[in-house]
Amino acid sequence: MNYPSIFNDAIGPVMRGASSSHVAAAHRIGALARDYMNGNIKKVVVDYDPNTSLGPTHESQGSDMGLFTGLMGWDVTDPRMTEARTHLEESGTEVEIRILDYGATHENTYRLTVANDNEEMTLYAISIGGGMMEITEINGVKVSMFGDYHETLVFSDDENVVEGVDADYIIKRDGAFQIKSQKPISLPEGVSSKEMKPVLPVGARKDLSVPFTTSEEMLDYNKGRDLSFWELAVKYESARGNISEDEVFEKMRAIVRILENSIRLGIKGTEYEDRMYGAQAPLYKERMGANKGMNLGLQDDVILAVTALMDVKSSMGVIVAAPTAGSCGTLPGTCLGVANALGLDEDLKVKAMLSAGLIGVFIAHMATFSAELGGCQAETGSGSGMAAAALVTLFDGTVDQCVSAASFALQNTFGLVCDPVANRVEAPCLGKNVLMAGNALSAANMILAGFDALIPLDEVIVAMHKVGLAIPCELRCTGKGGLAMTPTAQKIFAELENKQ
Repeated sequence: MNYPSIFNDAIGPVMRGASSSHVAAAHRIGALARDYMNGNIKKVVVDYDPNTSLGPTHESQGSDMGLFTGLMGWDVTDPRMTEARTHLEESGTEVEIRILDYGATHENTYRLTVANDNEEMTLYAISIGGGMMEITEINGVKVSMFGDYHETLVFSDDENVVEGVDADYIIKRDGAFQIKSQKPISLPEGVSSKEMKPVLPVGARKDLSVPFTTSEEMLDYNKGRDLSFWELAVKYESARGNISEDEVFEKMRAIVRILENSIRLGIKGTEYEDRMYGAQAPLYKERMGANKGMNLGLQDDVILAVTALMDVKSSMGVIVAAPTAGSCGTLPGTCLGVANALGLDEDLKVKAMLSAGLIGVFIAHMATFSAELGGCQAETGSGSGMAAAALVTLFDGTVDQCVSAASFALQNTFGLVCDPVANRVEAPCLGKNVLMAGNALSAANMILAGFDALIPLDEVIVAMHKVGLAIPCELRCTGKGGLAMTPTAQKIFAELENKQ
């Protein structure tokens, strides 16, 4: 069953830019491949299909650096990430990247081959949005690995080999058994096997159950309980992760503190050579201080926070994919920008981000956060719906108002395309993050004033997903349409390529 986690799917991972679908997902794929090879890797071949979104974007949006960082065994926040290939090659590993038409059927398909003097392994994997990924094949064996279990592949057809193994699931594959467990398993001596550790912050388990997966189910669950929206988020994640409610709250507090630090760094100013924009947040801070242009009140504080986060992302600083790196400004910039401007305390910020996370769970369950599948409405659009619920929480709104605000905000995002200039997550990404932050502000205020969202949230999410899938592939983060194909964008792309 698809039971998303707030910390796996909606708010996280903590990472360095530029794209969670590229960097974070690729990092997890690389880390699992490293485990398979016990860290002994002498050759790496990465194949991208030109007919997928990764063909034109793998380098500029960070797939390569993510893979190589994972293969090095480094954390996804490691400051050496941009130089990971150099470090990998200096360690004695041969690296080759190829663009080949091998019939990939998913927009975000990776084919990775790693080898040493004794063995070779080829895996297929897909990035499914927000840093989540699935390994679908290893050395011709069809598998399904999301990184939420200890995974063991046992290469045998003899069921006696796995009899009595303490595991959640033992799945018979063609020529192998795939074993999913909470911890490393013991096998008879001499059995050929490979083990891979979990890469997700919240694991899965057998007989996992959650109190609800849709907003309609949540409203039914809350009858007679009268919990606030953030409390329902805590209940859900506690059940999903098999952790205490206090631990859920403190996990989100840690994320809020990371975000606060990123906003401060962005406002102070960031530097990074390989980017189109210079540091934008200091410019907006100066405009606010000089009282230039229109006074937008709280929206000015939101624009500043959103821009600060996007600046940090574009300078390869540490951000939180909430729900994705490309949309990392919309939700936290809106929520924390308003909260800080009003001097609200940290606990309330945590509650608001938990509320946003629960909306993200509903979206992840019924739709996608991947722009490659759903356009920018899947990223900044989703972030806007999540932010609207967070704002309602900041202002002590009801459960119904949180759900309605998210519905109202999402309704305004349908058809938002993803057309990054020069295949970098900067333009028009910054503007769309700011736009969707404004959408969240408007939606939350209108619902708090008594407006009717009309269409239930679950129906809106399903409709949004259908619209996203109907967007032409050229306008779904492939760099093949929209602003990306304008003469000026092509000129910028050529200039950046010549600087490499």
